[in-house]
Amino acid sequence: NMTSISEDSDKEKMRSVSVDLNNDASLVIDIPDALCERDKVKFTVHTKTTLSSFQKPEFSVPRQHEDFIWLHDTIVETEEYAGFIIPPAPPKPDFEGPREKMHKLGEGESSMTKEEYAKMKQELELSVRRKNAKEMFGGFFKNMVKSADEVLISGVKEVDEFFEQEKNFLLDYSIKIKDATAKAEKMTRSHKNVADDYNHISGALNNTAADNNTAFKKHLEKCAEVFEKLRKVEDRMASDQELKLTELLRYYTRDIQAAKDLLYRRARALADYENSNKALDKARLKGKDVAQAEENQKQCLQKFDKLSESGKKELTSFKARRVVAFRKNLIEMTELEIKHAKNSVSLLQGSIEILKSN
Repeated sequence: NMTSISEDSDKEKMRSVSVDLNNDASLVIDIPDALCERDKVKFTVHTKTTLSSFQKPEFSVPRQHEDFIWLHDTIVETEEYAGFIIPPAPPKPDFEGPREKMHKLGEGESSMTKEEYAKMKQELELSVRRKNAKEMFGGFFKNMVKSADEVLISGVKEVDEFFEQEKNFLLDYSIKIKDATAKAEKMTRSHKNVADDYNHISGALNNTAADNNTAFKKHLEKCAEVFEKLRKVEDRMASDQELKLTELLRYYTRDIQAAKDLLYRRARALADYENSNKALDKARLKGKDVAQAEENQKQCLQKFDKLSESGKKELTSFKARRVVAFRKNLIEMTELEIKHAKNSVSLLQGSIEILKSN
């Protein structure tokens, strides 16, 4: 069976990880829908642009998850992109979990939920946008980038105070955001456990009411109904915290690693430049291959300077985006928690009045 996944046309807010992907009107990319057939997912990538490098101002193309993996690997292997924070490849869509859940709930044919689709959609949009934004620089080569190695980053003597501060901050922040993610996941699990407990209590009360033919039967049924409503509120709270906080923390855990990768590439470029200086000194001492050594030193310096310039812009922009994203999601999550708390209080107060009247 083929399932079409689309965004609703109404004004309902998307409950998803909020990352500003299209702050430049000259290039706007979105993924309006996706098509699932068995284990394959086809995404429609829609682009609107005023850039002259594109043949059309607006177009759509179908892409599979494997295409985004190829895209990420290609960017990683491109020397001209070494000074950019390259977002991690989006995770493979998992339909088995949602299918199993929906099958158990008896909610009909399986499809990805709106929230799950929105989360994956933004990850894919970010990957596409970053690739197109950098495509103007061009130039390809293989095996340039390695995973960030904290020992190597820490071992290179920094010559720029800005990057020294960024290095220390990212190494410390990386540890703290992983810890925060683990605690957020624990908090979400606790809410889900409370929801499960409410469900068990509601079921037990309903079973007791079914075997009770006294006047107390209605009270048991009402209590069971209250716990079922509380379960829904608790489930919604867990879902909101997962999408507004936990997923955001997971996203930036991966993106922080991408920023550390940038610092690693710059540290390697600095090491290459220092080695070229040593090689030039040796060449001059021996009076052999001096011109070649000078050219190599010049290229290493240009590469390091270019990487430092773009890296500084990337890290500054990255910090601004991160602050905006956390501010937005934390405010939205707080508003939702207040809303759920009010609903719970109202539900309990109303239930007490109903039980008293009966």
